[in-house]
Amino acid sequence: MNKPLALALATLPILFVHLGLAHAQEAAYPNKPITVLVGYPPGGSTDLTGRAVADQLAKKLGVPVVVENASGAGGAIAAMRASRAQPDGYTLLLGANNEIAINRLIAPASVKYSYKDFTPVGLVATTPMVLVASAGTGVKTAEQFLSTVKSKPGRFSYGSSGVGTALHLAGEMVKDQGGLFMTHIPYRGVSPLTIDLVGGALDYGVFVLSSGLPHIRSGKVVALGVTQKHRSPAAPDIPALAESPKLKNLDIDVWFALMAPPKLPAPILARLRTALNETLQTPEFRKKLEESGSAIAPLNVDMASFLETETAKYQKIVDFAKIKE
Repeated sequence: MNKPLALALATLPILFVHLGLAHAQEAAYPNKPITVLVGYPPGGSTDLTGRAVADQLAKKLGVPVVVENASGAGGAIAAMRASRAQPDGYTLLLGANNEIAINRLIAPASVKYSYKDFTPVGLVATTPMVLVASAGTGVKTAEQFLSTVKSKPGRFSYGSSGVGTALHLAGEMVKDQGGLFMTHIPYRGVSPLTIDLVGGALDYGVFVLSSGLPHIRSGKVVALGVTQKHRSPAAPDIPALAESPKLKNLDIDVWFALMAPPKLPAPILARLRTALNETLQTPEFRKKLEESGSAIAPLNVDMASFLETETAKYQKIVDFAKIKE
């Protein structure tokens, strides 16, 4: 017997042992705590969604599911960690479109992963953004906004929670479709943006609906329209911007998805998808997210197609606005 053949035969038992261990681990999954990474500090919409998902997954899977806030770089730190974690199902990411799809388009030199560097478990929820006006502008509707801004190109500005965020992209989509010339003012988060809008130092701004509703309800800012194609069940009195003829194609939101590292074994992926689908149908979970302004995602969304379509949409906005790091 030649040496290569002998060596190959000698390694077969070791290979079978490793295969057997791998199958055993997959069959026993999960048998220890699971970590769900969130790329933002506690209290924000991604964190609240992540904690709601983790709470239900723990009940469905029978093991502790712990949220870890690995904040920084617009969510990219957590996403990077998840994309490089062991594909064993014990490290997951509850992420939003910013860190999963948008960051790479804005900063390709520093963001070393893309949405293709994950195994998508499933879409969790979506929430609209809302374009608002400072009460001092006197603008009450989307039509008034369009005519006012168009009449004085470059005179008005709008704010978002930062460069390259979904809020920024929503504002640029409004500019593109409305044929508007406005200046974008990036803020370091929602709090300073709110202060300037309420105080009248800023004309217009874009909020996540859940963040904006308290200020809209109090009359401190005026809602001009939500950014999704249709009105939100959480605030049916606020029109969709797409109801205005010039913005009829406007449709952008914030979405949340559960993602796993690449090359996740099929049995583990199936177990996680089953648990997530059960979570999405749990009345307690649905109520919690819907009260915050989110809409629960349909079951079994084709994530590959969804992510490809969403990323292509963001690429068009980034190209139009020339948004770069």
